[in-house]
Amino acid sequence: MKIYTLHKTQKLPISINEAWEFLSNPKNLSELTPKEMNFKIISNDQKKMYAGQIIQYSVTPIANIKTKWISEITHLKEGKYFVDLQLYGPYAFWHHKHFIHEIEGGVEMEDIIDYKVPFGMLGRMIHPFAVKPKLEKIFNYRQQKLVERFGKYNK
Repeated sequence: MKIYTLHKTQKLPISINEAWEFLSNPKNLSELTPKEMNFKIISNDQKKMYAGQIIQYSVTPIANIKTKWISEITHLKEGKYFVDLQLYGPYAFWHHKHFIHEIEGGVEMEDIIDYKVPFGMLGRMIHPFAVKPKLEKIFNYRQQKLVERFGKYNK
């Protein structure tokens, strides 16, 4: 079983509280997801994020194929980190850690995604040409949207 890792960091000129309030609100995910993915929240309980929370989305990851994505928030330490685990969705495995670190003049956000592509050998063969570039594009879009919303870190 091959597990891949995507690791991204970004600095923003905002407080840790402002970063946490935005990033820990599932409603903001649609703002951070490319429009062509047709990301929509199907259900969550509208409460403040907590460990054990189940969130359902619909998403179109590739070729206009719509799928459901169900995540569980498995770990959470307010203002510091949260972890979401895909229970059902397009990946054979998806474990996403979101960290927020206070730094001089703002915060550093860190995303560590461990994932496994579906379809065995075929999935591993298309990973470098289709899956990995798509994930990079999604997280680059996210970084661009965060800069547009909060400004560029200049320290």
